[in-house]
Amino acid sequence: MFSRMPTAVRWSVAAGVIGASTLAAGVAQAASAADGFPNRPIHIQIGFTPGGSTDVPFRVLAENAAKILGQPVIIENKPGAGGVLPAQAMQNAKPDGYTLAQVPLPVFRLPYTQKINWDPVEDLTYVIGLAGYSFGLVVPANSPIKDMNGYIEYARQNPGKLTYGTPGPLTTLHLTMEQIAANAGIELVHVPYKGNAENLQAVVGNHVMSVADTPGWAPFVEDGRLRLLSTWGAERSKKFPDAPTLKESGIDLVQTSPFGLVVPKGTDPAVVKKLHDAFKQAMEMDNYVKSLDNFDMQPYYMSSEDYSKWAADTFKTESAVLERLGMQRQK
Repeated sequence: MFSRMPTAVRWSVAAGVIGASTLAAGVAQAASAADGFPNRPIHIQIGFTPGGSTDVPFRVLAENAAKILGQPVIIENKPGAGGVLPAQAMQNAKPDGYTLAQVPLPVFRLPYTQKINWDPVEDLTYVIGLAGYSFGLVVPANSPIKDMNGYIEYARQNPGKLTYGTPGPLTTLHLTMEQIAANAGIELVHVPYKGNAENLQAVVGNHVMSVADTPGWAPFVEDGRLRLLSTWGAERSKKFPDAPTLKESGIDLVQTSPFGLVVPKGTDPAVVKKLHDAFKQAMEMDNYVKSLDNFDMQPYYMSSEDYSKWAADTFKTESAVLERLGMQRQK
C-alpha cells in the first residue's frame, strides 16, 4: 500500500513516521536521563557565611539529602550582596539539576534596586520552600536602652546617632529596620556588614549600638553580653519567651522571610521532581527540624507549584515596600 502512494505523499508519511520516532526517542532519552539522576555530586550555593543560621541547617539538610539521593550534596558559601549571589549565579549554571541555589527574600528586590538582565520569577525554576528565619534586635548588655519603646525614644532624642548593624544592605533586616524607623518617624544609621559573624562581632565589641540579625545572637543573649529587645515573628520566641514581638511593642510588623531552593530555568521537570521529593524527605527528618529549632526557626514547606506562586506574589509586594521607603532605583 505504501509503495502505491504518490512520491510526495510517501515522503510526507515517512517524515511523519521519522518525526514521531525521533520525538519518542527524545522523550525516552529525557526519561532515561532523569532515571539516572543524580550520578555525580550536587552543589547547593547559599548566600551567607559559614556557621550561621543559614549555613548550619543547610549542612544538616545536605547530609540528609545525600543519603536519599545516593550522591554527595555539597554546600558552597557565596556571601555578600544581601544573599543574592547564588540566585544570580543560576543564570549561567547548566540546567541539569546538579547546581541549586538558596533564594532569600532580597532576590525579589533586585530588579527594583539595580539594573539586571534577568527576572527572579521567570528565570529561575522553584524546587521547594524550606523554612523561615527568626529575627531579633539586640543591644549590648550595658546599653541604656532596655526595650523597643526605649529604643525609639533614644533615636527620637538623639537624631542620627543610633546605629544598627545588619548582614548587608537591602537585606530583609535592613528594610524592616527602615520600616520601623519610617513608621516611628525616627532616623537610624545603618551600618552594613558582610555577614552574620561580622555583624555580631560588631555589637559585642560595641562598634555599633544595636544589631538586627537572625539568632546567631542567641548565645550572647544567654550569657548576658547582649540584651534582646524584640523578636519579629507572629508569636513570641520559644527560646526567648520574655522578649516581646514587634506587634506587642506597638509596631505593626511581622517578618519571617521564607526561603527555599531553585535550579536554573529549563531544568528537566522530572529532575526537579526528584530534587523536590528528596529535599522534602530530608527536611522532615528530626535532625533538620532540630537544627532549625536551635536557631529558633520553623520549617516552611512549599511545593514547587506553591513556591512558584509565592515567588510571583512576593515579587509584587516587595516592589510596594521599596516604593513606600523611597528605595526604588530611578529608571
